[in-house]
Amino acid sequence: MIVILSTISFLLTGLFLCVVIFLVIGWNLIKRPRIKLAGFTTRVTVMIAARNEEESIHLTIQDILAQDYPKHLTEIIIVDDHSTDRTSAIISSYATDGVQLLQLNEDKPLNSYKKKAIAEAIKLSNGELMVATDADCRMGSKWLSSIVGYYEEEQPLMISSPVSYFEEKSLFERMQALEFYSLIATGGAFIGNGHASTCNGANLAYRKDVFYEVGGFKGIDDLASGDDELLLQKVAARYPGKIGFLKHYDAIVFTHAKHNLKSFMEQRRRWASKSVKYKDKKVVALVVGLWLFNVSVLANLALGLYDIYYLKVSGLQFLAVFLAEIALLWPVTKFFRRRRLMVVLPISIPLYIVYFVYIGLLGNKGKYVWKGRLVK
Repeated sequence: MIVILSTISFLLTGLFLCVVIFLVIGWNLIKRPRIKLAGFTTRVTVMIAARNEEESIHLTIQDILAQDYPKHLTEIIIVDDHSTDRTSAIISSYATDGVQLLQLNEDKPLNSYKKKAIAEAIKLSNGELMVATDADCRMGSKWLSSIVGYYEEEQPLMISSPVSYFEEKSLFERMQALEFYSLIATGGAFIGNGHASTCNGANLAYRKDVFYEVGGFKGIDDLASGDDELLLQKVAARYPGKIGFLKHYDAIVFTHAKHNLKSFMEQRRRWASKSVKYKDKKVVALVVGLWLFNVSVLANLALGLYDIYYLKVSGLQFLAVFLAEIALLWPVTKFFRRRRLMVVLPISIPLYIVYFVYIGLLGNKGKYVWKGRLVK
């Protein structure tokens, strides 16, 4: 039994290390992009789906209005998703600045209001390039011009750009920030290796005609999440090699980590729920393999209470994870200018392993609350 369990553990550890090597290579393959700095011609539509965002949406709108991209080429459409606070009133107050308010009025319950909101914004839009972000995000003044500069220079059909947490106020939020960088790096690395699979909808751009060519959200509209990754996978299937990752600091969008464990787990369950719709089953198999690796780490730790040999195996696995995460996150945190976050890595790893196993078990089951709605 010891031989069998050890063999399985070491094979899974080998899989984990191979995946990290793949990610490190993919991240490093993405070079600083060529970006057009002037003479822009692309009409852009910035889209936001907002629900109960009265606390901070004015900051997002002000950041977008402060962009250095030509105003005559910029369209801003914000869809109010049945907010019960002052969100729509705040959006309306910027009408004289060219901000368009579109109010979602669905009389029948949906499982994905956000996809509906984005689809309606695209239907109303006049832009060539759709740029999606979230109602609680912040960005620098060169955010839009860097995206369009990259688009006009390289001509990708879809652009995944980096997202970062900021203004963390607790150890819990700092651990989230570090873990979030590994997710962003994973998306970038897959694109760098020519296998676009994941991205973040808080900073995603794509051509309007391509959205319709792949059928929009048809086939994935039954899930609350997936307006980003599942759409990206549809585009990647139709146009392989035409998706870019904009590895440029000016293109970063900033958002906040979750303040408590409950909201964090609800967010991650929402993210995990879209995995059932992944078209590339190799990616699904890979995720399952990584989940089994984390299970093996915890299993060896538990068995170590009865036999110290398993405790040694678990210790080696922890060491492998620690060194691998350093190899991946060292260049990533350098890009985001957040190297100091690496100090929380030793604390984050054990908790991440437990959380990853837990989410793998419950991510696609039951119901959860998101934006005040019960989601199946």
